[in-house]
Amino acid sequence: MSQTLSTSTLLMVPLAPLVGSVLAGVLGTKFGGNRIGRTGSHTLTILGVFIAFVLSALTLKSVALDGARFNETIYTWMVVGGLKMEIGFLVDGLTAMMMCVVTFVSLMVHLYTVGYMEEDEGYNRFFSYISLFTFSMLMLVMSNNMLQLFFGWEAVGLVSYLLIGFWYNKPTAIFANMKAFLVNRVGDFGFILGIGLIAAYAGTLNYTETFAKSGQLAALTFPGTDWMLLTVACICLFVGAMGKSAQFPLHVWLPDSMEGPTPISALIHAATMVTAGIFMVARMSPLFELSDTALSFVMVIGAITALFMGFLGIIQNDIKRIVAYSTLSQLGYMTVALGASAYSVAVFHLMTHAFFKALLFLAAGSVIMGLHHNQDIRWMGGVRKYMPITWMTSLLGSLALIGTPLFAGFYSKDSIIEAVHASHLAGAGFATFAVLAGVFVTAFYSFRLYFLVFHGAERYDQNPDAHHGHHGGHHNPHESPWVVTVPLILLAIPSVVIGFMTIQPMLYGDFFKDAIFVNSQRHPVMHELAQAFHGPLAMATHALGTMPFWLALAGVATAYYMYMVNPALPATIKRAAMPVFTLLENKYYLDWINENVLARGARVLGSGLWKGGDQALIDGLLVNGSWKVVAWLSGTVRKLQSGYLYHYALAMLLGILVLMTYFVWLK
Repeated sequence: MSQTLSTSTLLMVPLAPLVGSVLAGVLGTKFGGNRIGRTGSHTLTILGVFIAFVLSALTLKSVALDGARFNETIYTWMVVGGLKMEIGFLVDGLTAMMMCVVTFVSLMVHLYTVGYMEEDEGYNRFFSYISLFTFSMLMLVMSNNMLQLFFGWEAVGLVSYLLIGFWYNKPTAIFANMKAFLVNRVGDFGFILGIGLIAAYAGTLNYTETFAKSGQLAALTFPGTDWMLLTVACICLFVGAMGKSAQFPLHVWLPDSMEGPTPISALIHAATMVTAGIFMVARMSPLFELSDTALSFVMVIGAITALFMGFLGIIQNDIKRIVAYSTLSQLGYMTVALGASAYSVAVFHLMTHAFFKALLFLAAGSVIMGLHHNQDIRWMGGVRKYMPITWMTSLLGSLALIGTPLFAGFYSKDSIIEAVHASHLAGAGFATFAVLAGVFVTAFYSFRLYFLVFHGAERYDQNPDAHHGHHGGHHNPHESPWVVTVPLILLAIPSVVIGFMTIQPMLYGDFFKDAIFVNSQRHPVMHELAQAFHGPLAMATHALGTMPFWLALAGVATAYYMYMVNPALPATIKRAAMPVFTLLENKYYLDWINENVLARGARVLGSGLWKGGDQALIDGLLVNGSWKVVAWLSGTVRKLQSGYLYHYALAMLLGILVLMTYFVWLK
């Protein structure tokens, strides 16, 4: 029997981090006199996120075990015509799972930050920002209408701008946060167009009411064309997801977001912001299911991102950027699953990925701390014996990422590959190739990083930038403090076991039954996967004979040979394939195109509109031209007003003469 969740409890989930954020942001900074200090700031924000996590876990328990649901308006902001603008919550399996993932990963990041940002002057401000980020993401995932979804969507974008540019005296950070903000505006323009189309034709912003009218919307065409209205609306919504979830070609902001502190890299890339687009498409599944064109578009964009962003990870040397390109590739996998109508598989991968990607980012940050702020993997090596906890948790995270059987990433990643293979939509063939090739690429760059950092010869003394480090000299690495290693251990546990534990209810059970809609007649992918599934253990043993497993193994073996056995080989390959290397090093020249074609073109266009349109036409012709005409006319007319009586008498006589001539001429 289903039960209703408590409104006050649900309100506490987003409000607890918000209160912590406001207190730390006001009382913990110069703005409010820094009354509570560092301890007060991190205690209040961690407590707020902890409360949110506990309440989210209890909500998940009620939803999963007792069938509890919630879909109500909390506050009506305004009613315009028949359009209601409200704040409300929709809590079902999808929302409850997202709430737990967001709050747990955020809690781990908050704890980790106590150690990582210990020496930073902006310590209190950083805690305020990450708590505000958590609040924004919770409002997004808990929304029951598109207005609140858009509010959360823009709020995570704003806070990411503040966090990526947190070190505001660093020019690269300022450039990166502006780039993230502008690229996301491009996506958000599409997103708001999609919301506007739905609001205009459905007459509502509420999810449930919109989905109830999906059949009527499917019968409509876009004005002036023969395109389905829903196809246009869904593609517009997905353009928003392309910006937020960093899909090609709107992915360019994500690698540069590494300019922010490591904890925020983990939070942006694992649980918040980049997962918003995936969540939104899954939530809108009743609309996307009605347009095969939109689904094919989603699948192809995801496939391009999954494969080609993975290639870029191969040549990176910055430890955080390698993990960032891994995030791009994995987001591509999730997007491919959405396009194949395997929404539950995409969200399942979102969940497993959140744990192991947060783990990998925080482990990378631990390595950076241990190596005195060196981020270049070429000057690492042999870290394993100095940092055993970081080493072991990194290994577990890497094994989960490459899809090792029994690990969390295996169940979600293999399910995506199977789903795409079973799809019959246009683009499914290319997507199947992309996700399979991506398995080898992912394994290769993941274990290239792992071997170069944790194994082999120690290369700390070869780092040309070592003297610029915070501590100077060539010190040996050291294990991080417990506030850093405890979150690593707590994230490593779900990275190993969560897939095994949850695949049955999430993919083949009733967990998402009323949250995700799939038309099994038109898109029978999940039905085919269910028939082939015989339990998590059988899936793992069966995988040992499948292509993804052997591709992953080949990727690991290739990385081991190239960087442990024959370290001269990468340089030889680089010389032989220099054009390819140059293409990858320049990131397919997309940044160059953005800066030199689009941005410069916009500047030229803007300059033309300013000089030609504003200065010449508006200011010159209309504004200045009008007063010049009036001045000339008044100057001419003024000469007739001389003030002499005989001039006026002459004018009267001439007037009489003209009138007499006129009347005579008429006769």
